[in-house]
Amino acid sequence: MPGYNNDRRSQKPSRGGAPKSSSNPSPKHRGYRAEEPASGKKARWSADERAARGRSTYGTRDDSAGRGRTERPNWEPRGKDARRTERVWEERAPRQDRPRRDGDDRPRRSFDDRAERPRRDFGDRTERPRREYDDRPRRDFGDRTERPRRQFDDRAERPRREYDDRPRRDFSDRSERPRRQFDDRTERPRRDSDFYPSRDEKPAFTPTDDVVLERLEAEAIQAEDVDGVTFADLGLGGNIVRALAELGADKPFPIQAATLPDVLAGKDVLGRGRTGSGKTIAFGAPLAERLMQLWADSGKAGGKRQLGRAPRALILAPTRELALQIDRTVQPIARSVGLFTTQIYGGVPQGRQVGALQRGVDIVIGTPGRIEDLVEQGRLDLSEVQITVLDEADHMCDLGFLEPVQRILRHTAEGGQKLLFSATLDSGVAQLVDEFLVNPAVHEVAGEDQASSTIDHRVLVIEHRDKGAIIEQLADRDGKTLVFARTRAFAEMLAEQLEDAGIPAVSLHGDLNQSRRTRNLAQLTSGRVNVLVATDVAARGIHVDDIDLVIQADAPDEYKTYLHRSGRTGRAGKQGTVVTLIPKHRQRRMNDLLGRAEIEADFVPAAPGDDVLLTLAQ
Repeated sequence: MPGYNNDRRSQKPSRGGAPKSSSNPSPKHRGYRAEEPASGKKARWSADERAARGRSTYGTRDDSAGRGRTERPNWEPRGKDARRTERVWEERAPRQDRPRRDGDDRPRRSFDDRAERPRRDFGDRTERPRREYDDRPRRDFGDRTERPRRQFDDRAERPRREYDDRPRRDFSDRSERPRRQFDDRTERPRRDSDFYPSRDEKPAFTPTDDVVLERLEAEAIQAEDVDGVTFADLGLGGNIVRALAELGADKPFPIQAATLPDVLAGKDVLGRGRTGSGKTIAFGAPLAERLMQLWADSGKAGGKRQLGRAPRALILAPTRELALQIDRTVQPIARSVGLFTTQIYGGVPQGRQVGALQRGVDIVIGTPGRIEDLVEQGRLDLSEVQITVLDEADHMCDLGFLEPVQRILRHTAEGGQKLLFSATLDSGVAQLVDEFLVNPAVHEVAGEDQASSTIDHRVLVIEHRDKGAIIEQLADRDGKTLVFARTRAFAEMLAEQLEDAGIPAVSLHGDLNQSRRTRNLAQLTSGRVNVLVATDVAARGIHVDDIDLVIQADAPDEYKTYLHRSGRTGRAGKQGTVVTLIPKHRQRRMNDLLGRAEIEADFVPAAPGDDVLLTLAQ
């Protein structure tokens, strides 16, 4: 039964034998409280019980016990403050028994007696005498003439104040004073401060004009002089010759044939050759052969390569893209003879580059900024570098890398070999030549003019509003096209515009990270896209096969920039076309620029849909 089960559970003894409470602790516990006896719920008094105890239903003890709940309490004030007696509700007559108040017995007020009143008349006002003011005596000022006139002539009788009695100040005594001498200041030592740079050390900025600098005297070589000459005849080993053949270089170009003997002989060399003439092989192949010679001369040719060895050759380039391009050419040549290369450039984490240096490399290819940074960190040792190559040396000077290059060259081994190569090698690099090169051999290829060139130059005079449509029409073709823009924003906008027109295009500029730049360049190289829109970051050293059209959406400001832009096409004797778009007001300036570059081009007006655009787009 429920009651029985509950009683049995409540009486179940604990382990100790006594009933255990789950809520109250033992008496010795500090939180023990004695249990109070259970009391039932307090019942409420009924009306009869309240009356029997002498309490009113409304809570007054002194009221009579016979009052019921229906009786109204008396809330009137009592005592001496009471102003009225207790109202008796039972004696009041009902409202319906009261006589109705009727206002008809009152006499109605009448205003007819107002007409009997005499009307007020104001006509008597005219009878009043008018007030006259003529009776007042007029004030007469004629008596003023009788008064004696005031005389101020007595002021002249006062003695005039004289200041001549003061002694006049004489400054003639100043000549007697000894003259102060400031000659002793020259004897004080001049206080020098290195906090602010001196004006003499850093001259003021002066804008430089785009002028053709004086060319260094060079030994010219004719293309006919290298007919029948092979790389083996020039002194290269068999492994390097086979590596060059795999790269597609079966026979040397003129600039290669001119510089190879001097580089192998250990001389300092300055090489000037047209863009695309093979300058990378001109210094890459003899560099590997020269390192093997130096290794054999040191007596370590048969030994094992030491882990963590310092590099013995350094190749500097102005841009990351050019450094990667040089590595793609030099690496297979160096691997053919057991040499290792690595690339060091900014824009990427340095962990992989530092790891390659710790394993040991023979040739370092990179840009001045990251190389100098690793040198300062102590992670790159250039003290054993015997051969240093500066590719596009004049461009590095133009970009402001002259001082970093000088500091890097001072870290290399004293008396090392220096090689400088560029398409426009002039006296702009004379400071580097004077400091680091000893009796350099200067070589250039004779006959590299427009007559012997394979590049066709065109200048189209257009309206600025038609530039986008003309570029679309020129780029809509099967061959590879390279478009140059002055700014990064314009390059990105042109790439998007061509994409919207159904022409696959990618961009290449400084705002992209290195992986994105490498990927976009690889898309053009592999043929996935046919149009690359780039800034001048791609104007030097970027070698992409089969580019047969270069469009300059923005004309360059310097003739050297024009030469390097146009050098992206017509490489290795192939045909190419360079089209420059200019507005009408820029014709004279463009003509002067072409004159400095020794290039002749016709200026042709063009508009969207013209036949000249269709001809160039074929």
